[in-house]
Amino acid sequence: MDHLIGALVGAPLLGAALLLVGGRRLDRTGHLIGSALAAVSFVIGVVLFAGMLGRSGSARTMTSHLFSWVPVGGFRADVAFQLDQLSMTFVLLITGVGTLIHIYSIGYMAHDDNRRRFFGYLNLFLAAMLLLVLADNYLLLYVGWEGVGLASYLLIGFWQHKPSAATAAKKAFIVNRVGDVGLSIAVMLLFAWFGTFSFGPVFAHTGSASEGKLTAIGLMLLLAACGKSAQVPLQSWLGDAMEGPTPVSALIHAATMVTAGVYLITRSAAVFDGAPTAQLAVTVVGAVTLIFGAVVGCAKDDIKKALAGSTMSQIGYMILAAGLGPVGYVFAIMHLVTHGFFKAGLFLGAGSVMHGMNDEVDMRKFGALRRYMPVTYVTFGLGYLAIIGFPGLSGFWSKDKIIEAAFAKGGTEGWILGAVALLGAGITAFYMTRVMLMTFFGEKRWQPAPDPDRAASVEPGVEAHPGELPHPHESPKVMTVPMIVLALGSVFAGGLFSINSAFLNWLRPVTGHAEGHPPVASWVVTVATLVVLAIGVGLAWQAYGRRPVPAVAPRGSLLTRAARRDLLQDDFNHVVLVRGGEHLTRSLVYLDHSVVDGVVNGAAAGVGGLSGRLRRVQNGFARSYAVSMLGGTALVVAATLLMRAV
Repeated sequence: MDHLIGALVGAPLLGAALLLVGGRRLDRTGHLIGSALAAVSFVIGVVLFAGMLGRSGSARTMTSHLFSWVPVGGFRADVAFQLDQLSMTFVLLITGVGTLIHIYSIGYMAHDDNRRRFFGYLNLFLAAMLLLVLADNYLLLYVGWEGVGLASYLLIGFWQHKPSAATAAKKAFIVNRVGDVGLSIAVMLLFAWFGTFSFGPVFAHTGSASEGKLTAIGLMLLLAACGKSAQVPLQSWLGDAMEGPTPVSALIHAATMVTAGVYLITRSAAVFDGAPTAQLAVTVVGAVTLIFGAVVGCAKDDIKKALAGSTMSQIGYMILAAGLGPVGYVFAIMHLVTHGFFKAGLFLGAGSVMHGMNDEVDMRKFGALRRYMPVTYVTFGLGYLAIIGFPGLSGFWSKDKIIEAAFAKGGTEGWILGAVALLGAGITAFYMTRVMLMTFFGEKRWQPAPDPDRAASVEPGVEAHPGELPHPHESPKVMTVPMIVLALGSVFAGGLFSINSAFLNWLRPVTGHAEGHPPVASWVVTVATLVVLAIGVGLAWQAYGRRPVPAVAPRGSLLTRAARRDLLQDDFNHVVLVRGGEHLTRSLVYLDHSVVDGVVNGAAAGVGGLSGRLRRVQNGFARSYAVSMLGGTALVVAATLLMRAV
């Protein structure tokens, strides 16, 4: 079955080629072709998964060597795939959720004139992401990594007629390039020190490598993960990426792009296990980001940006767990999978609300939508319960394990990480309850339709009549069916994974696992988590359930105003990086002109001046030459006499 591995990438890649090169003749069927080939990739993944279940131990790892890209002397770069339990988990998640998003997009993008091109970009994204997780070496992983960056740029800026979308796409692309520098340096260091790119030989070398080398590689891999997974300090692109169509938000923020950093760290477990400093840096980044994203999510009135802050926070949980080493690797991936279900469902639910509200995103202009959009309400509500960790739903099984693992770190560090993870759970309950209440409960706060030009600039095909109130309605079945499937995953996936530790036993051969022992009993951590969750829900109900939601956001506290501006991350980047870069550039230009060029130009001017003065001696008069000869002779005689006297 090894030959089918290449088909996983080949199916969506073929779809991208057909839809992007085939031209307008495929406009009528492009969305069907793109969705069908995504589904083909998912079916192949299921077939390979079934075959993998029939094997045991190391026999479950399959490899497929396609060709040697650059075999030159000691340098060898292969195009080869590796399918094991870790990559299989990502394959099923990427193709399964990706196929549902393709189907949803058929309805969501029905009125867009460039729907064929949109589906071509979606297929390209799937192919690049699958290449990333199936690569058997870091160099090929880097190719998929860059492919994901390119596809995300094309999708975020898909509505390029909107200046904000074009700007957001460029911002995402540039910020990710910073992280990509880290991955490229890590790849070069791996080859320089270990002489190979392939995972197996690299991990075999880590046992004898010095801690300094592993720390350098680990920190560069962490920098790469911060870019793709929107972790502090490279998180500023994530909120702006909401300018893309909502299916793009679901694809990027649920199961694919933002999870690439978690995959990279978990796949490189052997590197981080030998570099405690790099591991500590991973946990710190995850802990800071999970609070950072949660606080930002509390202050956003844009439903998609509130969910983007949530994504940043939940990925922070995964990065924190990955930084805990063998205690947390499995739980990081488990939360990644459950998050793929409920976060994709939440984003698609947000898109359904926008579809019924003339593409409005301001939650202060929603309210009481549960009466008009029952399917969206129920599916979104199940995703909400899953993400806050309601007992029995998916998030309860995965996020609580991360909190326990954080406490199990031990010592002061364990108490700090555990407390941060616990606090994040409470803030998650607050901001997600806020989203739920402002959108589906309370009184109607609908506003008249915007100007047609504005509506058309948001979503092509939207019809808006100024002064007319929106008429919220349920989305068509092509959109609601994927939402229902994802809601089922939000409810049952975590419980199924936890039966007889099924998910842990599935991943253990690849990631390894060590039992953590919190300083208190596990049930105490669970009870504390539920108490914090209840407090978060209660505070949100007090602020947004019992009181009318004002149509205009109040001024708020200093922290609220800062959170509305993403905790001043763009201001910080502008002052430190943009202005700092400008000043650095000007200083370097001055140094180049005044010092480097000054030395060169000064030397040239000195030689020119000296030659000009010497040239005056050559005036063409015989008497001048006779005098110079006499003077020279006198100097020679004087020097000779002086030397004899000495």
